[in-house]
Amino acid sequence: MGMQPKLRFKGFTDDWEKRKLLELATFSKGQGYSKKDLVSSGYPIILYGRLYTNYQVSITTVNDTFVANNKNAVISEIGDVIVPGSGETAEDISRASSINIAGIILGGDLNVIHPYQDRLDSTFLALNISNGVQQKELTKRAQGKSIVHIHNSDLQTITLKKPELYEQQKISKLFIYLDNLITVNQRKVDLLKKKKNGY
Repeated sequence: MGMQPKLRFKGFTDDWEKRKLLELATFSKGQGYSKKDLVSSGYPIILYGRLYTNYQVSITTVNDTFVANNKNAVISEIGDVIVPGSGETAEDISRASSINIAGIILGGDLNVIHPYQDRLDSTFLALNISNGVQQKELTKRAQGKSIVHIHNSDLQTITLKKPELYEQQKISKLFIYLDNLITVNQRKVDLLKKKKNGY
């Protein structure tokens, strides 16, 4: 059964379709590294804790976190989507980032989603997991008391509403543009605050 969103880019009229994420991707896990393994230079790595502070919905560079050894490491491919496996609150971990860079080590406690590239744009998927209906769905599934967990089995059951690939890509570009705009303006605000404090 198709559906139409209220707001569309001009020229798109096809219905959006509902699909379980299990039909649109394969799943795996990061492995192995923790904060104690970090060194000042070496192989770039994403640790799940850094997803809360360092990264937006689309990761294009990793130049602040490194490990010395990449033996038996899980390495990113362009288009992977990562979701933290655990955190302090359900809201914390109901978020995702798409990796638009190959060759990054994916640390332990990361769920890794590999979308079928001909059906699902990875940034569109990350946006969906981090916002709206899908985020609420995941938040309900996150289990635990002092630390909450999300597993690949939870991610597989997400119901995704999606248009055809080209419209997904247009939506992704808009949100990346907005994220970049927010970052630039946040830097300006931070700089003005520093100046103000200095005065």
